[in-house]
Amino acid sequence: MKGKDVMKRLFCASWSFLVFLGFLSSSEAVVDRIVAVVNQEIITLSEVETRTELMQVEIRAEDRLERREKVQEVRQMVLQQLIEEKLIDHEAQKLGIKVTAKELEEAIDEIRRRNNLSPEGFKEALTKQGLKLDDVKKQMEKQILRTKTIRMSVKMESKGTEDELKSFYEKHMDQYRTSESFRPAHILFRIPKDATAEEILEIKKKAQRVLEKIRQGQDFGEMAFLYSEDPSAKDRGELGYFKKGEVLPALEKEVVRLRIGEVGGIIRTEFGFHIIKLLDRKGGTPLPYEEVKQRVTADYYQTEMEIALRQFFTLLKAKSVIEIKL
Repeated sequence: MKGKDVMKRLFCASWSFLVFLGFLSSSEAVVDRIVAVVNQEIITLSEVETRTELMQVEIRAEDRLERREKVQEVRQMVLQQLIEEKLIDHEAQKLGIKVTAKELEEAIDEIRRRNNLSPEGFKEALTKQGLKLDDVKKQMEKQILRTKTIRMSVKMESKGTEDELKSFYEKHMDQYRTSESFRPAHILFRIPKDATAEEILEIKKKAQRVLEKIRQGQDFGEMAFLYSEDPSAKDRGELGYFKKGEVLPALEKEVVRLRIGEVGGIIRTEFGFHIIKLLDRKGGTPLPYEEVKQRVTADYYQTEMEIALRQFFTLLKAKSVIEIKL
């Protein structure tokens, strides 16, 4: 992956038109206050909350407490990103880096092309979002400036020798496997939406009794047929094959860790309590190094670039005055 791609990810500055518009369309519902000061430049709570809202769609959590904790983690990560952006802006000013009109127009054209929009369609889309082209250009100029500053300041000495690439491949072999699929079976004990704490406890106790029967030798499929409250009960709990990302995260986490034939513990999701058994898995074998060498090279470069970026930001922070109030 090239350095500029790393920068897009680190700074949440996707060239995607929709995300870009969402970033500019800030919410005014937040009561504003200063949450950080970086070299006399302020970061406000509304800036943090606006970007946090955009990233919340990526948060997967099964209960409110877990989600609240993850949102707080995202909020802290966003604050650090905003601090780093301020540091980059300060460094760009110090180095006298500028963005040319040509660079800006090329960036705008790239947004239009990626979203299959004509110049008129682009302006119309902005109008629907309540945005002005000048506002978009100002935001794009900031991002181009930051990218140029990083390219000038962070240098990669090497793209990796053959030995370094092979060593990286061996250490990260799990990234270079054939697509893996799993065939689980489950027993579902549904929790009604209006269930009380006592009722939920009773449902869990029922699940525990069934799990105990299975561990004492009762057939899993028979138990699924008798007790599962899922349509798969008629198929003895079998769910068919699936790949990662195709089922609830909590179930996937359990299935992935199980060995073939193994029964897991009791898992809770938004639907209720589950008992999972892994019936089979396919794929997941390592791909030969030569076959994935291009991917390995890109991943190695990205990893080294991120290390270099962390070192660069550590140096900038050491030279700066930063006060965090969040």
